[in-house]
Amino acid sequence: MTTPTAEGGTASPVTVAANRVLVLNSGSSSVKYQLLDMSDHTRLAVGLVERIGEETSRLVHTRLVGGGLTRERIGPVADHEAALKAAAEELAADGLGLDSPALAAIGHRVVHGGLRFTEPVVIDDEVLEEIERLVPVAPLHNPANIVGIRTAQALRPDLPQVAVFDTAFHTTMPEYAARYAIDVETADAHRIRRYGFHGTSHAYVSRKAAELLGRTPEEVNVIVLHLGNGASASAVAGGRCVETSMGLTPLEGLVMGTRSGDIDPAVTFHLERAGMSTDEIDVLLNKKSGLVGLCGDNDMREIRRRIDEGDERAALAFDIYVHRLKKYIGAYSAVLGRVDAVVFTAGVGENSAPVREAAITGLEGLGLAVDAELNAVPSGAPRLISPDCARVAVAVVPTDEELEIAVQTFALVGQAHN
Repeated sequence: MTTPTAEGGTASPVTVAANRVLVLNSGSSSVKYQLLDMSDHTRLAVGLVERIGEETSRLVHTRLVGGGLTRERIGPVADHEAALKAAAEELAADGLGLDSPALAAIGHRVVHGGLRFTEPVVIDDEVLEEIERLVPVAPLHNPANIVGIRTAQALRPDLPQVAVFDTAFHTTMPEYAARYAIDVETADAHRIRRYGFHGTSHAYVSRKAAELLGRTPEEVNVIVLHLGNGASASAVAGGRCVETSMGLTPLEGLVMGTRSGDIDPAVTFHLERAGMSTDEIDVLLNKKSGLVGLCGDNDMREIRRRIDEGDERAALAFDIYVHRLKKYIGAYSAVLGRVDAVVFTAGVGENSAPVREAAITGLEGLGLAVDAELNAVPSGAPRLISPDCARVAVAVVPTDEELEIAVQTFALVGQAHN
């Protein structure tokens, strides 16, 4: 790029700092995207394409600079390639196109990285092959991630594409925490072990919790409770994950919106003998269990409304949900030995004061308490909700997985472009 001079000639080429990262999260029927300026971590645009493959596909794009503007499209989006092209068109319409020299890289959320990927990697053919090899242990997620990567590569083949893995943060778990007590040869042959998920969220939130306490991550032990429709807990000692609730798949652990969480494995044998197929059992445990299986709703706000009206099924579902949380807080307190903070994050964790209060009530013996007034104050900022006298801090830290992906992506490739 050259700049005209006053005399009509041209000056030396102007170097544009490549300081933007596009974050892509490709799901089975949706694509979420965010464009961030890494010089100050501001968001330039965000968007969502959902119901891909349907006649009623929907794209919502919001430009966050230049006064802000939201545009919406309703109509068929055939596949992920069409979805990403539509998103690229929306970005280009705002002067933020994928052809901009300011774009340093595209960061992709990849759910399963197995044991090989312990940190972000620039994607090449070998990396893609390994992600594909992991499809059997992440059949609902990795295929969509792969489609998103291949489509983005086709749109910008010259641009670094970076994979940031949900499992990476949990690869620091000791072997005794990661292994299941089954035959070692069988486990190794089929890659059966605890991998954990929501890693970008747990990494981000545990680090921000340390900042909230005025300490470095290496100085604190934290229990992070990521409570959304999917839910997971982690025990983080000195910035390193030492235990997490999700396992080989995201099904294990806490009660979730539609997933059962922990369950006796023999339940599956019993259901199979009763005539259910493997696929039917899979659907039952992943899509028809958890809160929706217990009471028909997976929205905590609706469950709380029903409880206030005296609905016993909703009340029981809430109690089961909270009971599982308490068990994990207690277990992870034992694993860590010393706990400096219990931190709530994600949709339910950040917004449901009743869940936070119920999960902590009764754990005073562990040094935990919630200040009712602080807990009731709605806020989008990291904050303490425990009384000053509490031995262990209780905090709410909004998660930001997209920013974490962008930060990790830019740290890997950004300097090479500036």
